[in-house]
Amino acid sequence: MRLYQLVLKDVMRRRRRVLYAALGVVLGIMTFVGVLTMSSAAQERIYRQLDKYGANLTVSPAVSSLDQKLGDLTIGTLTVGENYISEDKVIRMRDIANNEIEMALGIKDETGPAVVAPRLFLNASVSGRTVTAVGVDPLEERKLKVWWRTSSGRFLEKPGEALIGSRLAEILPASVGDWLTLGSGRIVVVGVLAETGSADDYQVFAPLGTVQDSFGKPGMVSAVDIRALCNACPVETIADSINQNIAGVRAVAVKQIADNEMDVVSKLGRFLLALAVVTLLVGGFGVVNTMLTSVHERRKDIGIMRAVGASRGQVGRVLVYEGALVGVIGGVLGYIGGSLLAYLLSPIVFDGTVALPVWSYTAVALILALGVGVGSSAYPAARATRVPVAESLRSL
Repeated sequence: MRLYQLVLKDVMRRRRRVLYAALGVVLGIMTFVGVLTMSSAAQERIYRQLDKYGANLTVSPAVSSLDQKLGDLTIGTLTVGENYISEDKVIRMRDIANNEIEMALGIKDETGPAVVAPRLFLNASVSGRTVTAVGVDPLEERKLKVWWRTSSGRFLEKPGEALIGSRLAEILPASVGDWLTLGSGRIVVVGVLAETGSADDYQVFAPLGTVQDSFGKPGMVSAVDIRALCNACPVETIADSINQNIAGVRAVAVKQIADNEMDVVSKLGRFLLALAVVTLLVGGFGVVNTMLTSVHERRKDIGIMRAVGASRGQVGRVLVYEGALVGVIGGVLGYIGGSLLAYLLSPIVFDGTVALPVWSYTAVALILALGVGVGSSAYPAARATRVPVAESLRSL
């Protein structure tokens, strides 16, 4: 009879005790997998929410205010610096952002991994009402504001077109197909935005070139929003590089909200992982206790095995194989239980987030459980190899 057959036969004979030993491993792996799965789902939720924040880097003209004084008397404030950014600087910003991201992630992206959306803000009179006209790059703006939807019409595509906010469409009133006077030019409304609950609802958007020509601001923009399209992009590094290499602008990273949420998830994850480790240790002690009891109960079996020629190594391997089997059982059941636990608890803990099973954690669960099972059986196996043959045979 081969060793694995002997192990399977003995496990079937003592299956209740083996299941009890595996239960501790199951609980530990279940907690471990559940924590990893919920943390992964929570991070994905935060990354999806980041899209709603739009840009994670904003660049504005580097203006400053100086107090004008006459002796001890302040007589006003003077603004120093340009109020606009030239478009040639926008091109340099795009190059810096793309280069920094490619360098940090070790990639080469021909299309550019960053969205760079320049904007020109101007007050305009439309149908006798003062509104904010916003010149945008239609393609980049759509990449940046992924939450934009139209209640009617379509998005901007060509010069001379306009996209208006939902509230502004009611105030003017205006609808798709209407012509509006904007500065010195005329634009046609091609779409009305669905309500966003932001300032976008009261603004009129047109291609950047159209707004620049209509108001005599060729080559000028008011601000630039940049979004690095990756979760690990070096946003602060990009901001520092822009500030150091482009004069007259100020780049600021916008990621405090994401950092705060990630910090909460990270702290909760570390606490639960510590709990999982403690549970695994308790499970490991349970396996050790079960194996030691098994050695004591099987002194006769060990004596017979030694008497018929089994070596110390073979006797020890029998217990190690049993520990490995306990680990496999605990790993499989723990992964299933952990995935189910995450699916049930994640919507409660993380506000409606659904945690689906992560198949890559199967290997992690099995390796960890095998490590606990085999490691916990090492000492009992060593004890079994030191049982004297004569003493074992006297118990027959």
